[in-house]
Amino acid sequence: MEAVKEEAGLNENHPNVRVMFCDEGRFGLIDAMSGCWAPPGVRPEIPMKFTRQYLYGFCAVSPVDGRMVSLVLPWANTQAMSVFLDEVSRTFANDLVLLYMDQAGWHKSRGLEIPGNIRIEFVPPYSPELNPVEHIWDELREKWFKNRCFADLEQVEEQLCEGLKDLEDNPDRVAGITGFPWILTATPGGN
Repeated sequence: MEAVKEEAGLNENHPNVRVMFCDEGRFGLIDAMSGCWAPPGVRPEIPMKFTRQYLYGFCAVSPVDGRMVSLVLPWANTQAMSVFLDEVSRTFANDLVLLYMDQAGWHKSRGLEIPGNIRIEFVPPYSPELNPVEHIWDELREKWFKNRCFADLEQVEEQLCEGLKDLEDNPDRVAGITGFPWILTATPGGN
């Protein structure tokens, strides 16, 4: 049994396994209109902007307890992913983090710096429905970005940070959004 724990990376420094899912979402100045309520006979006016400037939200979530780590970074590349993995590692320094993610190029890059308490696994290609972080992006876009027009990228960043912070402060809500039954059944500490 000790050999199995050692092979998995479990020791006195990392006694617990934390299953997490990770993804990046692009947010920017180009808008996508969506339906909204208006009284009968009133046609709502929705501002639009077509400037193609973006930043990226990085998020890792633990569906069992709703704990979440996020960063807003200017790019989605190997260097940014390494910075994010370091943040996940420091946040859950006492756990061995089993981190599931898609197979983006920067997730599989040889230059990716993976901290010692993180093990990466990949979901099958072309299957975003298996990653519960996609629901975090949907929640942010619906509640924090829907039919909003921002003057500049700084306003987008402020809004994204505010939305991510709100979710991080509400682990029960995050668990409700991301706690897919098949994940909870298969995860230590789940149902």
